[in-house]
Amino acid sequence: MASGGEEPASSPLDWADASLDRCSPDQAEAGAAMLDSREDFEVLDDDEEDLSELPPLEDVGKGKVPPGKEGVQASGPEPAGEGAGEEPPAAEEWLDVLGNGLLKKKTLVPGRGMESRPSKGQVVTVRLRVMLEDGSVVEEDPGLTFTLGDCDVLQALDLCTQLLEMGETALITSDAKYCYGPQGRSPGIPPNTALTLEVELLAVQDAPDLELLGGKAKIDLANCKRERGNFYYQQADYVLAINSYDIALRVIGSSSKVNFSPEEEAELLEVKVKCLNNLAASQLKLDHYEAALKSCTLVLEHQPENIKALFRKGKVLAQQGEYSQAIPILKAALKLEPSNKTIHAELSKLVKKHADQKTVETEMYRKMLGNPSPGSTPVKCKDKSPWSIPWKWLFGATAVALGGVALSVVIAARN
Repeated sequence: MASGGEEPASSPLDWADASLDRCSPDQAEAGAAMLDSREDFEVLDDDEEDLSELPPLEDVGKGKVPPGKEGVQASGPEPAGEGAGEEPPAAEEWLDVLGNGLLKKKTLVPGRGMESRPSKGQVVTVRLRVMLEDGSVVEEDPGLTFTLGDCDVLQALDLCTQLLEMGETALITSDAKYCYGPQGRSPGIPPNTALTLEVELLAVQDAPDLELLGGKAKIDLANCKRERGNFYYQQADYVLAINSYDIALRVIGSSSKVNFSPEEEAELLEVKVKCLNNLAASQLKLDHYEAALKSCTLVLEHQPENIKALFRKGKVLAQQGEYSQAIPILKAALKLEPSNKTIHAELSKLVKKHADQKTVETEMYRKMLGNPSPGSTPVKCKDKSPWSIPWKWLFGATAVALGGVALSVVIAARN
């Protein structure tokens, strides 16, 4: 894997005496496949992307689904059978892992005991064979290495590996839900296809200390997790995409006891910016506007002229109705890319919405203050009732009557 880009990996990562997550050669293809000129701002960061036309935030392009170990569909419940004191299943006995009949495991060759089972966060190596229901093999890997619980592989494999003993060989039957789901995998696996996996647990070891990872190893690990997030994003599984980007950011942000070169520091920052941008795109898909706004702001703290972050921040503010804040941000993005039609269109739309909003607010204030709008027709007073008496006349008549009474009293007194 190239240390800073989307190039596919052809061998396991070099962890300086420790084996860690291995990225598939097809993970990078998953991110690159999202480049679609028909879309206006959806493409995730890629070293070879063309920023002349930014991808949209509205529609997801359907890219090619990577093979084999690239297909976790959705996060799910914990596997059964891990409680204290439980006995391992006897050979030839099927274990209903999740209790719903959709994921089952059967031991073919017993292992070394329950105490040898791996734990989440450990690095495992397995021999894997994936078959269709008719028995045809669609994938084989004699030494697949991944971090358990990080959603780096098929969900069926990730869940069931936690139940394997060291040296155990097991057969796993899984519904499409825990494999490639409705998307399938091209070539070889049609949509909504149940699979059978034959798995042997070969090795288990603790994950290396992130503080001791060298610059290149940390970059490679972060890129591997980011590429996995790109795959989930393409699969429209935005929750797992966010999970992978978060893992990548934790790797990048971990403290280190190793000195990095200036080039490695710059490359780590570049990967961090890509992860944050992609994280914001995923958060927007889930309408998590505050989280997306925070991710965009973090990007702009490092790269104030990052066009994608500016565009997405403007979109978030527009979604929140903050047009007066969104418009200057989109203008800044347009200044950086004056020929970008996407930003032009979005900015024009926001300017119109802002003008309409101001008109509505102005009319509302006039009504509150009792001032009719300039073009409004004066309201005519209601016609007076023919029996109505002006209050001045009534007052005068009352005064005359009282005066007459007073005069009568005076005259009577004199007599």
